[in-house]
Amino acid sequence: MIDWYFGAPRRALGLVCLACVLMLAFGLYLQHVVGLEPCPMCIVQRYALVLVALFTGLAAIFRSRPLQVTGGVLALVSAVGGAYTAASQSWLQWYPPEVVSCGRDLYGMIETFPLKRALPLIFRGGGDCSKVDWTLFGLTLANWAFVAFVVLSLLLITLLVRSRRAR
Repeated sequence: MIDWYFGAPRRALGLVCLACVLMLAFGLYLQHVVGLEPCPMCIVQRYALVLVALFTGLAAIFRSRPLQVTGGVLALVSAVGGAYTAASQSWLQWYPPEVVSCGRDLYGMIETFPLKRALPLIFRGGGDCSKVDWTLFGLTLANWAFVAFVVLSLLLITLLVRSRRAR
């Protein structure tokens, strides 16, 4: 199974892209069907997922090994950024601050980002980052996002290491 997955880098990159799209779809389901309001940190994590999906999707399209590696590295950087944001949000949930604040300056940067006009349904939100609205097996959505970003990062690192050995 692992040889099948890592034996074809384009297939593996495509599967990582698909996993990110499915996670984004789940986030939209929680927002629009369940009614959970995403917080600014959730929005940043969505941006990270979009970037990972974009970079891995583009890398999967190209047959050129250098382009695949470049896409993999950019996706890895995005996944690490998403993991950092998810870890920060998890910390806020475990140790909520006295005054509710989860980076309104960060939210202001997100609000002025040009993609906001293009993708308003995905990136609209204003919830509290320290609030726990949803859990599964005792882990919050931020905890699961951290786990997902770490798994994506490990998969991308494995792909990049195998790509380097294949040269």
